[in-house]
Amino acid sequence: MTTNGTSHEQNPSRPTSVAEFSADVFGHLPRQDQRRWAETYLAGLLRTPGKKSVRRMAAAVSDVPTASQSLHQFISMSPWPWEPSRSALARWIQQRATVRAWSLLPVVTPKRGQYSVGVQQGFDAEAGRVINCQVGVALLLSTCCDDLPVDWRLQLSEAWCDDPQLRRRARLPDSAGAHPLWALGLELVESQAARSEGPPLPVVADAREFADTRALVNGLGGRGAKFVVSIADNLMMRAGPHMGAQRRAGAALPAGRLCVDDRLLHRSAPTGAHTSQGRHRQAAVMWTLSGPVHMPRADHTLRLLANWCPKGTRPTGIWLTNLVHADIDELIALACTQTGTGGIKQPLRECFGLSDFEGRSFPGWHHHMTLVSAAYTWHQFSGASTCTHPSVPQAAA
Repeated sequence: MTTNGTSHEQNPSRPTSVAEFSADVFGHLPRQDQRRWAETYLAGLLRTPGKKSVRRMAAAVSDVPTASQSLHQFISMSPWPWEPSRSALARWIQQRATVRAWSLLPVVTPKRGQYSVGVQQGFDAEAGRVINCQVGVALLLSTCCDDLPVDWRLQLSEAWCDDPQLRRRARLPDSAGAHPLWALGLELVESQAARSEGPPLPVVADAREFADTRALVNGLGGRGAKFVVSIADNLMMRAGPHMGAQRRAGAALPAGRLCVDDRLLHRSAPTGAHTSQGRHRQAAVMWTLSGPVHMPRADHTLRLLANWCPKGTRPTGIWLTNLVHADIDELIALACTQTGTGGIKQPLRECFGLSDFEGRSFPGWHHHMTLVSAAYTWHQFSGASTCTHPSVPQAAA
């Protein structure tokens, strides 16, 4: 769903400078030197080609001999709070674009060694194997043309949380614990709901990436969140009674089977999907909507949305939603939002330093991810092309 160089629908005006944008997002920092180094780090992420190491960024944006040390101190050691910056970034986006959904996206970052905070053995779906990595979850504000990260959580294993030496070395706060990905996703949704002035927006996600689809779905429903989440075709669902049902209500069947048996509503038309390069791909597909379904041992009324190849006998994608009275076109739009969010990973890694944090502390990781989110957002609103580095004035240092 990510588009680069696209004007935004409500307010097409672009930020006039990195300095003004940085002041909007990081102006809450209490000390002048912190605000100055935030701007410098932001400019470094935007201007430095290739790997965004602290040394390379300092050389790209500052003539001060000690700039590298100061940037490292600002990111890894300085005790500034990241939540106010993330809230300011979310407000900045909402003032300039219509946000249609909150998207949850797990991100696996390969790491060498054993001392980067949260490092663990995890499965990387893109690599198709288990790797040494950090595993985080991002919350994105999804507009008609962009997915913009505003908040992050880092998954910590019990090994990290139960080891006093590791906790002390990584500066883990007392509140940091070992939580599954689905719980971190729910925490992100709660935080975004708390900082948003308007009503909560629908949550979209690939629930298959959160290890426990049922826990994520029940957690969202239990919090009153509306959602459209992609699910596996073998997830067992219980069919509800409806007109024309040929089977006994209450039978538990795989979601894929229910979609095949129960094509109540349908729409057959070319449907567009945004790619990470901003192109609009047309694909002739048929969308169907099921009758009411329930997850076993849960009372929430849900529906299944599926898409099909024109001559296919099995759905190519299945989504579960509690927006049971929504128009099918609205559900299709949200499903297409979910399919596009993964395209943000490559530009974040290759152009904005997502994988380049060199520190080992928990606060440092959150500081870095906050600035990565800010850099990506400024870049998207600036109209620059992906993976080119716009002319960013040399930051004061």
